[in-house]
Amino acid sequence: MAGQKARKRKGTIAAGIAGRLRMLRRWALRGLAGGFLAILLAVLLFAFVNPPWGFYMIGEYRRIGSIERQWVPMESINPHMARAAVAAEDANFCLHWGFDMNEIRRALEQDARRGASTISQQTVKNVFLWHGRSWIRKALEAGMTPMVEAAWSKRRILEVYLNVAEFGEGIFGVEAAARHHFDVPASALSLRQSARLAAILPDPRNRNPNRLSPALQRRAAMIEDGAQTIRRDGRSACFED
Repeated sequence: MAGQKARKRKGTIAAGIAGRLRMLRRWALRGLAGGFLAILLAVLLFAFVNPPWGFYMIGEYRRIGSIERQWVPMESINPHMARAAVAAEDANFCLHWGFDMNEIRRALEQDARRGASTISQQTVKNVFLWHGRSWIRKALEAGMTPMVEAAWSKRRILEVYLNVAEFGEGIFGVEAAARHHFDVPASALSLRQSARLAAILPDPRNRNPNRLSPALQRRAAMIEDGAQTIRRDGRSACFED
């Protein structure tokens, strides 16, 4: 009799644990579904509405107390700047669907000592995610990049990128960068100025487009050449008028 009661009690406990696990699983699945839906809606919304902030931008605002930023449409960004950014960061921007597999293979062959992040990936990171090297962020970035590529045009991706990229401590977007560094609007940037801005993108806090080191001057010159090359060979067609 005592044994039957013990077995019954164990069965009740096991059933209770199983019920709680099923409940947790249901809530986890609902949470994942809700998170996916929120991300999807944000991606679709920002295809037409300009993103107001990014997590990194908010963090910088809290850290230093203010930031410089002024959104401008693609029509108000000199084509030199658009081409220079693509030449510097993602020369095959118009040819891939969010991931440049050739660059990824080169990065793997060089033990990841070089980056392979496309402009599409950087846009996802700057708008929707946080900076850092965590696997969680990388996984989210990898999942969201094809969504952005599917929902946004290439021109829209580049427009958003140029408006959220950091060009100096607390300086976000090409309009603020052009005015801060060269005292001109983004629409008036020359090819040389555009190349100099593009040259500081990998490390904007520690680089100044008006005081480039000899190595960065050579990089800026290469970006100038690259910007003209992608115009000639058609690799800028996806974001040009």
